Amino acid sequence: MTDLSEFFGEASPLKAFLPGFQPRAGQAWMAEAVAEAIAGCDKLVVEAGTGTGKTFAYLLPALLSDRKTIISTGTKALQDQLYHRDLPLIGKAIGRPVQTALLKGRANYLCLERLDNVADVAAALVDDLDAVREWRHRTSTGDKAELTEVAEDSRIWPQVTSTVDNCLGQKCPAYSDCHVVKARRAAQEADLVVVNHHLLLADLAMKEEGFVEFLPGAEAIILDEAHQVPDLAVQFFGVALGSRELERLVDEVRVAVAPLQQPELLRRIDAVQTAVRVLRAEAPRNEGRHQLAEVIDQLREPLDALRLALGELNTALVELADSSLELDKLHEQLTSVMERLALLANDDAWDGLRWIEINPRSLRINLTPLDVSSTLSGLIDNGHQAWVFTSATLAVGEDFSHFASRMGLGDVHGLTFPSPYAVDRNGLVYLPPELPQPSDSRHTEAVMEAVAPLLEMTAGGVFCLFTSHRALTAARKWCRANKSRLLGRTLLVQGSAPRDDLLRRFRDAGNAVLLGTGSFWEGVDVRGRALTVVAIDKLPFASPADPLMMARLEFIRREGGNGFTQHQVPQAVLALKQGAGRLLRDQSDYGVIALCDPRITARSYGRMFLKSLEPMPVTSSIDDVEKFLAAHESKGAVA
Repeated sequence: MTDLSEFFGEASPLKAFLPGFQPRAGQAWMAEAVAEAIAGCDKLVVEAGTGTGKTFAYLLPALLSDRKTIISTGTKALQDQLYHRDLPLIGKAIGRPVQTALLKGRANYLCLERLDNVADVAAALVDDLDAVREWRHRTSTGDKAELTEVAEDSRIWPQVTSTVDNCLGQKCPAYSDCHVVKARRAAQEADLVVVNHHLLLADLAMKEEGFVEFLPGAEAIILDEAHQVPDLAVQFFGVALGSRELERLVDEVRVAVAPLQQPELLRRIDAVQTAVRVLRAEAPRNEGRHQLAEVIDQLREPLDALRLALGELNTALVELADSSLELDKLHEQLTSVMERLALLANDDAWDGLRWIEINPRSLRINLTPLDVSSTLSGLIDNGHQAWVFTSATLAVGEDFSHFASRMGLGDVHGLTFPSPYAVDRNGLVYLPPELPQPSDSRHTEAVMEAVAPLLEMTAGGVFCLFTSHRALTAARKWCRANKSRLLGRTLLVQGSAPRDDLLRRFRDAGNAVLLGTGSFWEGVDVRGRALTVVAIDKLPFASPADPLMMARLEFIRREGGNGFTQHQVPQAVLALKQGAGRLLRDQSDYGVIALCDPRITARSYGRMFLKSLEPMPVTSSIDDVEKFLAAHESKGAVA
């Protein structure tokens, strides 16, 4: 077996494949800890700071273990990067082939049967459909990520991919050529399978309900970006039903029964369609999330009408189900929808939080469990698998109890490997003085006024991260009204273009100002001078009115705990670490984190936030910031 410390040492074979590779002590130690966990079928939680090299630190022991391994990542983009770039590279470095497979959810694969049955499409989708039809003859995997000329969110994809509900399974005429079936067979035969959290949790949820698992039985499961899993799990083990899902189902039924020319059947389809429209019309006008209990009185009648209309349509389909496979599947879907709707509308059915999400042209009713830790514990603690959880943000200080309790891990072994970069010399935390409270209407303007002087001190780019879309909008207005203070820099604003396009333009500009929220807080990798300042408007406390937060707080309250100190503060600390982690992405990077929330010094919990950014020094002096940036930029100019 390869010696892990030697593999990541001065004579590492990675040097031949990774220009600039340098040994990092934390990487070798992490690899050894992962190897021990896999060998002993243990559980391990690892926080690995930026630059630790955690991907290779878990890939190497996984590949050398001779154990069937599943690696789950946070996004499909990371999944593709891991499978197409990292795995082949480390396979070359160890000098031995390993059978690997990439497995995604079925909605990512072309369905040949549905493609053959696509009828007329809207004029705007004709080009996309033609591209898909041409691509079907070139692809061996059917993975839609291959077809880059068709946008990932194109409305053609739902028409040419399948769902669990509408898949015909072994009765499908195209079953022998099915891309989903081929991908799953490859996963069954592989030594190492790369999935994403959505697919992994979907599989765990189905096992919980007694379905046949579709992920191969594994001896080791490694979760990267594991900090995302608790909130995702809450959603997967909940129940939801949306108006768009209902409308799509009605359309599919209408198309399927059209040849039968039965007026009564068409009347029942129209009744369901009308009931969905009435439900949307009677729902609250205010977009966002509402507790269902607050609006149930106005929705009770339209919900009952919808249940009645669905029941009458399903009764009609029962009599026709045996006449075609398609109608049989639609009958199954209607039955599932009715069961979910009954559960969502019944106040006494399940111990969870019911809420409704209102969007401009749709609504979605949800039932969120108060806690999933016991469910996850039962799935994870099976005695015959190793579980490794890793991310750059899992611990509060060096305490993993917040993450461990949400995952149901109990007394799990936890390790922290700080970033090997010279964070104490290359980073600086700036606390602008005399800012108004975050609740003050002038706060966002004051934040931008505090950030503006920094533009004069650096030739690099600036990220302004906000905790709400309202603050983002206010910052955009300030920038437009104070254009001269941007010093000719390109202004990029979330929502004005796709995220990846904005990031590409930000990197290319080298000195742009980007205003972002939400998804820009994590998963963004901008290296070098293109990003030298990250300004954060407020400590990222999630809204206590958010249903996921409400469910968690209610659970903690019932357990006799304090939701603010046990959940809201640790969650915000981890979110801040994610946002601040955008700054130093390489050993030569430098920059300033500007924290524009006065609570960080005024409240006792502020110390936890500053501690999470150690060993970066902290200052409230703009002169210190100017000296810091001047010193680093002069070094860069000399270099």
